[in-house]
Amino acid sequence: MIETAFSSVLGGLGVMAVDPIAPRTQMGMSLGWHIILACLGVGLPALVVFLEWRGYRTGDANYRLLARRWARALGVLFAVGAVSGTILSFEMGLLWSGMMENFGAVIGLPFAIEGFAFFIEAIFLGIYLYGWDRLPPRVHLLTGIPIVVSGVLSAFFVVSANAWMNSPTGFTIVDGRLVGVDPWAAMFNPATWPEGIHMILAAIMVSSFVAASVYGVAILRGKRDRYHQLGLMVPLALGAITAPIQIVVGDWAARFVAENQPTKLAAMEGLFHSMRGAPLSLGGIYFDDSLHGALELPAGLSLLVSFDPNGYVRGLEAVPAADRPLVNVVHPAFDFMVAVGFGLLALGAWFAISWWRRRSLPQTRLFLIAVSISGVAATAAMEAGWIVTEVGRQPWIVYNVMRVSEAVNPAPGIDLGLPVLALVYVVLTVATVYVLLRLVRSSPVPTAPQELDSAAPPVV
Repeated sequence: MIETAFSSVLGGLGVMAVDPIAPRTQMGMSLGWHIILACLGVGLPALVVFLEWRGYRTGDANYRLLARRWARALGVLFAVGAVSGTILSFEMGLLWSGMMENFGAVIGLPFAIEGFAFFIEAIFLGIYLYGWDRLPPRVHLLTGIPIVVSGVLSAFFVVSANAWMNSPTGFTIVDGRLVGVDPWAAMFNPATWPEGIHMILAAIMVSSFVAASVYGVAILRGKRDRYHQLGLMVPLALGAITAPIQIVVGDWAARFVAENQPTKLAAMEGLFHSMRGAPLSLGGIYFDDSLHGALELPAGLSLLVSFDPNGYVRGLEAVPAADRPLVNVVHPAFDFMVAVGFGLLALGAWFAISWWRRRSLPQTRLFLIAVSISGVAATAAMEAGWIVTEVGRQPWIVYNVMRVSEAVNPAPGIDLGLPVLALVYVVLTVATVYVLLRLVRSSPVPTAPQELDSAAPPVV
């Protein structure tokens, strides 16, 4: 009913359907690039503040040196992330004018609040970076806390806007007109909490495993001093703690999808026919309205969704073909995300068991190799999760209300931005990697105790 009502609004405004392939590709590229920096902006500040606090608490200069070096990297990543975030803000209005014109008043609030969080983070990050050796140690440590809080809030508010696109609330349609706009209800829509918490935990996991993987590679190359051991151990411990929590939250998010977006769930599992006792499918290729070559666990999907092996699950057949997402994109992305999640859970368990038994890292080369690839794996899994979220909602930009083709800007030449933006991101990537490498090479790790002490702030 809401779709029919809103169609009259679109018709009255003269909104026409446009081929959205180029704008979707451009937006997907921008989001896929920016989200990596956004994740590091959420998780890395917490690690930096913890390392600094631990260094003051124990008197170990290795902790403080790690904090100082990671803070410099954070400054670079934040600056580049501000550029890509600005690009995204322009793209929202430029590429999706149909959505912003009609729903800007509904979803504008979280973007406005996120702007305040961003500026608070920028201000305190500047103070934190400039304040090394200039502020009293305790004061300097306290200036890092707003960076952590504002980074998490910034991610939450942005994700709440995306959650609204999956579960649109905060407005009503009367006589073909949008009325009763409630921005707070839109921001705290039913999808906000499962999607928001799932994303924040994913950001912490990405930051943790990326940081640990850098030191895993270094240790594989023979750098086995305490500095590198701590550089691996601290973020890996955070990742090991976060992984099992994320598995539980992921299950919560999947149940929300099953209840509110059953077509997306059917695409995630490649399920065409609605049925009771639906199997859980791993792998396989979807064609001819069926999933071929998959490993099926009988009644597994029904059991996970409803705690009942005979539970009813709606398949893709329940909606017209034009309303179905691309199964061969959504299904493998979902399988990959889940597989990597359990792999990281196993890696964290391996570390935890070794620490519990011997108070040390596992000493095998296999463990270090697993840690070294965990950062790339965690990042790829996070990207796969966003593919599931966004492609699984297709063809809707606002679920069951507005199609992507109705939201895209119909202006001619809108697709010319794609190659230009691709070049911009190539330049940004090369520049970011170059600057980070220069930071590493310009400040080699001290080896003597007196060098460590001079490289870090004094102990409180």
